Amino acid sequence: MSHHRSLRLCLTGLALALGLSAGALAQSTGAVAPQTYAVKDKNGQLLPAYTIPEDSEMLKHPDAEQILYGQRLLNETQRLLPDRVGAAMNCNSCHVVQGKKPLGAPFINTYNSFPQYNPRSERVMTLEERINGCMIRSMNGKKLPQDSREMQAMVAYMKWLAQDVPHGAQVQIQSSRPIDMSIKPDPVRGRTIYGAQCASCHGANGEGRKDARGNIVFPPLWGDESFNIGAGLARTYKAASFIYDNMPMGVHTKGAWGEGRTLSLQDAVDVAEFFTHMPRPDFPMKDKDWPSGKKPKDARY
Repeated sequence: MSHHRSLRLCLTGLALALGLSAGALAQSTGAVAPQTYAVKDKNGQLLPAYTIPEDSEMLKHPDAEQILYGQRLLNETQRLLPDRVGAAMNCNSCHVVQGKKPLGAPFINTYNSFPQYNPRSERVMTLEERINGCMIRSMNGKKLPQDSREMQAMVAYMKWLAQDVPHGAQVQIQSSRPIDMSIKPDPVRGRTIYGAQCASCHGANGEGRKDARGNIVFPPLWGDESFNIGAGLARTYKAASFIYDNMPMGVHTKGAWGEGRTLSLQDAVDVAEFFTHMPRPDFPMKDKDWPSGKKPKDARY
C-alpha cells in the first residue's frame, strides 16, 4: 500500500472513529462545495480569498506526517497524551470540526494571529503559551515543553490550516459570538433545559459519554473529569456563546456537525449558568489571572 493511500485511509478511519456526522465527513471528503471567505490585511485591504482546505490536501504537503500528527493530537488529546491531560477532554471537544467551523472556536486565524495580547494574563503570549494555557485549564493537565514533538505538531496543523494567510491578516470568519451580558441567567430554568437538550449526550450528571474502549465521545461538563474553573467554558457568557452556535449537536439534517441555533440566547445563558456553576476541579494558579483586577463579569474567581 502506498504511503499516501495509507494516510488517506487513516484520515477516513479517524473521522469514523471520532463519530463525525455524515455531513462533517462529507465536508472532509469534498462532497460539499468548498467554503471560501474574504481575507483582509491589518489595514483592511482585501487579499486573495481563503478556502477551508480539505483534509486530503494535507497529503500533498511536504510536512504531511507532522501535520496529521498534530491533527490527531487535537482530536485525541486525552488518549495520546495521558500524562499531560487530567480531564476526559480533547482539544477538539471545543474546537468544532477540527477547528474548521466558524463560530465553533476555529483555528483558521490562530497561527497568523500570534503572538497576541491575552486579557486574562494581561501580557502578549506566543501560540505555544496559549496552547499550554488550554492544557492547564480546559485539559486540567500539565504544560507541554514548547520544543516538544507534540507541541510543534499542533502548531504545524494550525499553520497548515492558515494556508499561508500573512501574519496579521484575518480570514473574515467569526471565532465566537458576543453575548449580551445584560441577559440575566436563570440556573433553575437552565437545569430543566439541560435535562431536555443536553443530558442525552453529556449525561444526567454531566459526566459525559465514552465508547466501549473508553474513548471520549461527549465530554463531561462538570465533575472531576471536566475542565477546571480556570477554563473559558467555566464562564457563563463564554459558554453561552459556544452553546448558542454549536449545541446541541446532531439535531440538524443539513450542514456540518454542530450547527447549533436550536436554543434561544436566553436558553443558552440559562443552561450555561447552570452547568458552569456545578462542581469542577479548581485552578491552582487562578491568583495570577487578571493581575490588575479588571475581571469580566462572569469570572469565577
